[in-house]
Amino acid sequence: MPIQQPSNQINETNLDDVLQISNVFVNVSKGELAKSGDLQKAFGTTDVAEVVKEVLKKGEVQVGEKERDHDLSALRKEIATLVAEKCVDPATQRPYPVGMIEKAMAEAGFSVKQNKTAKSQVSECIKLLQTESNLPIQRARMRVRVTMPTTDSKRLREKITEGAEKVEDDETGQEEWEVVRGDNN
Repeated sequence: MPIQQPSNQINETNLDDVLQISNVFVNVSKGELAKSGDLQKAFGTTDVAEVVKEVLKKGEVQVGEKERDHDLSALRKEIATLVAEKCVDPATQRPYPVGMIEKAMAEAGFSVKQNKTAKSQVSECIKLLQTESNLPIQRARMRVRVTMPTTDSKRLREKITEGAEKVEDDETGQEEWEVVRGDNN
């Protein structure tokens, strides 16, 4: 009974629309069907429809090795792409190609965690690249422009400028205050 999509996304009421075949297998790759006694022992019933409903409700999708490898490879590439967008070569301040980041990730021994999003693994990856790879890498500088009414600028000026690595522009007009700061993000 191979499931083609995660059970929490199946909204069909007709089981024939969900299943490829209406049998329960002990080992699907060998074609071994589950015996009635096994179904009774495991599910408390021999009714295949009831067993299928319980498997769809509580079961886990089994992913094949090729699909798992493909998903892992895609996640690794997504992480490398995000790292390439956020980091630069410290000597040139230019971004690295994704391929170089992927090579450095392998060199540093970065392990992709399949149960976490790419975004949540980027920070850990950057830290590992900075300490364990031969690739000189740093976070790209970020420019932030803040514009607000002059009345608020008196109260917030210090808080806004204190974390800046460099204030590039600071102008106070009659009605508004504008500051451009350069930071490492």
